[in-house]
Parts: sequence; C-alpha cells; structure tokens
Amino acid sequence: MGLNDKKTVIIGATPNPARFAFKAADMFASYDVPFVPVGIKKGEVFGEEIQDIKEKPSVEEVHTVTMYIGPRHQDEWMDYIISLKPKRIIFNPGTENFEFYKKAEQAGIETIEACTLVMLSTGQF
Repeated sequence: MGLNDKKTVIIGATPNPARFAFKAADMFASYDVPFVPVGIKKGEVFGEEIQDIKEKPSVEEVHTVTMYIGPRHQDEWMDYIISLKPKRIIFNPGTENFEFYKKAEQAGIETIEACTLVMLSTGQF
C-alpha cells in the first residue's frame, strides 16, 4: 500500500503555520498523501478547505485519523471519529487518551501513540 492509498483525516486542522496540525498537512501534501482537514478553525491548508468538525463531515475510505486536539476536547468527537471507520488513529504527543484507545480498539481500530511527522519522515507511515 503506497502513501497515496492512505487517506488521512487531520482532527484539529488549522491554517496557523505555527501548529503541528498545519505542519502535518504540509508534509501530507509534499508526500502525496490524500488528506481531509477537519477542525473548528476556518480556512484552507495546502489547497484543502478545512471541514467544520461541528458538522461531523462524512469522509469515505479513511485509512488514518491523526489527532491534534487534546484529550479534554476529544470526548464530544470520539463517536464521530470512530464512525469514520479508520484502520488506525495516531495520537500525537499531547493527545494521548486511554478511554479513547479502549473505545477505538473495541471498534477494531488500531491506536498508535506516535508523532505523525516523525512517522512520515522516517518511512513508518
């Protein structure tokens, strides 16, 4: 499976270049990984319009969800994220959430504590 088969939803997407979610979108664009930015911020990242998480946008054929929102903001979106039926959820540093891991794993979704940027740059994505 090539990187272009690993459609990724960025939860916590932002047009702010200082944020890691923005850096992830940049890397996805340069590595030709299809991505869907989802968050509360309005705007665009690397040609993709940020989808409003409050509308729980439907996304088909999701391979990976990468988390960029902290645990205290995850509860209300947990069921939505699981409904996307990703093969895995990457919990970037600062987003670790044991309850979410349990719920995702019960739904057959792999959970990984890792940095998406490191995974991409070292060929582990």
